[in-house]
Amino acid sequence: MANSQIESGAPVTLHELYPSSPFFKEGRSLRVTGLLKGYSVETAIGVIEDGEKRLKINTQHLRDVSFRVGSVYQFIGELHIEPNNEAILKARTGRNVDGIDMNLYHKTIELLRQFLEVEEDNRNMVE
Repeated sequence: MANSQIESGAPVTLHELYPSSPFFKEGRSLRVTGLLKGYSVETAIGVIEDGEKRLKINTQHLRDVSFRVGSVYQFIGELHIEPNNEAILKARTGRNVDGIDMNLYHKTIELLRQFLEVEEDNRNMVE
């Protein structure tokens, strides 16, 4: 029987989504945050931006989320990679996070990874 467990979304910045990145994998569960630059109601595709990096977001499965261009959103979903290496996140959840300090958020992701790395090292030493 196939494993149907949904993975948690790994927090990543849009700057980390490039073809040789360990996060740039088909089906990888990710959490991304960015400023909504555009949204099409007809296709349910939005584009978020962080600095000069952009990512398309497929929102067709989201309910009760109203989108406003110029607001900051966070999405969790699975990455889909097109044949031309263009990434689209198929969102399973999304929320408005207006007011978030993006520089502090990036630092938090960095510190979280350092902490998890130390925890993993400690676990390996005990075994």
